[in-house]
Amino acid sequence: MTKVSFYPGCSLEGTAREYGESIAAVSRILNIELKELEDWNCCGASSAHATNGKLALALPARNLEIAEKAGLELVVPCAACYSRLMTAAKNRGNGEKPIINIKHFISFLWESIGEAGIKEKVTKPLSGMKVVCYYGCLITRPPDVTGANDPDNPESMDNLMQAIGAEVRPWSYKTDCCGGSHSLTIPDISRKLTRKLFDMAAEAGAEMIVTACPMCQSNLDSYQKKISRESGKDYCIPIVYSTELLGLAFGDSAVSKWFSRHIVDPRPLLRQKGLL
Repeated sequence: MTKVSFYPGCSLEGTAREYGESIAAVSRILNIELKELEDWNCCGASSAHATNGKLALALPARNLEIAEKAGLELVVPCAACYSRLMTAAKNRGNGEKPIINIKHFISFLWESIGEAGIKEKVTKPLSGMKVVCYYGCLITRPPDVTGANDPDNPESMDNLMQAIGAEVRPWSYKTDCCGGSHSLTIPDISRKLTRKLFDMAAEAGAEMIVTACPMCQSNLDSYQKKISRESGKDYCIPIVYSTELLGLAFGDSAVSKWFSRHIVDPRPLLRQKGLL
């Protein structure tokens, strides 16, 4: 049993329920015990650091104090939460290494469970499923905060998808911005960025975009119909969480429930591939 502290963040109980549920399922199958931080609070995400610099550091710093008392490696599934916690850790430590290790959930799976541990649990390889992996801006950047070795070409999610049998298509847009919270404040710019991702994924030959960020998933999944109307081009590409595909490959019975919550339903494509 691998034990880690777990900071779920706010979205896993709301707009990203399928992400939270698939994380729990995958962790159970991989014999990972996620010990949720006691009395955790919101990290502040976009709202705090856009309003008050001290608050933007104080909110995640409180969660770090709770994690340090627990004394375990801290795993974070949300890219924005991960960014805020890493930023707070660097500021609290005057640029030194944090007292505890902080990892995004996808990096943790690849580094701590590894290829052999993932392949061991696969009961339904995703053979013939062509995907591109989309990390977004915050999992690897800025590198002086995240410590990423290659912030423009991360590979942990690609490696995980290959381990479960998916065909990972190469593309150079895996860390381009989707617009983030600007989808609400300057939506025309956000939709332009998002459309570029759809076009480049299609050019790469992908049938599905895989992500590990609730904001990225929401932006790419939610606005395809509107972008299609504006552009006159039909966009209908499923945007799924990496943990949902892991759960599918592991044979978890709840996968259809997760997929049913998506705006662009991935189930027809998966049935066509013989995976559902």
